[in-house]
Amino acid sequence: MASASCHPSVFVFVTTILLAAAIVMIPTSCTAQLTSNFYKQSCPQALQIIRSVVKQAINREKRMGASLLRLHFHDCFVNGCDGSVLLDDTANFSGEKTANPNLNSIRGFDVVDDIKATLNRDCKGNVVSCADILAVAARDSVEIVSVKKSSALMSKVSFSNVFSPVNFGK
Repeated sequence: MASASCHPSVFVFVTTILLAAAIVMIPTSCTAQLTSNFYKQSCPQALQIIRSVVKQAINREKRMGASLLRLHFHDCFVNGCDGSVLLDDTANFSGEKTANPNLNSIRGFDVVDDIKATLNRDCKGNVVSCADILAVAARDSVEIVSVKKSSALMSKVSFSNVFSPVNFGK
């Protein structure tokens, strides 16, 4: 008489697959959300400090705004926006900072160092992540440079309208 029994390894395999599928399909309720006031308790002045240092750097050298945006892009490009582009090489580790595509290509590390030092001093410790510093510095750089550019363009447009041949003498 032939017996209709399952082979034990097939049973274990199918059960494992079904259990894994069930776990993956269980709806999860994740409450972690990005927020603009993450540092409200630990360092309430964090965003103002970052913006101030970025603004000073752009005032010293106007290309720094684009450099900080590019630095953030290169950080995000490899393994996500994790601040790893800031890591220095060690005897056992070669970082993104000196990788061939980035070598002599990205800059702004000194500005990030200034931001980090100011935050650590004013916030009483290492409370702001390097990834957040890069993201906020890039955001502020774009805004600062855009406002300067649009203000300059607006001034030129206003000036040209006032002194155009059509309006001259009115």
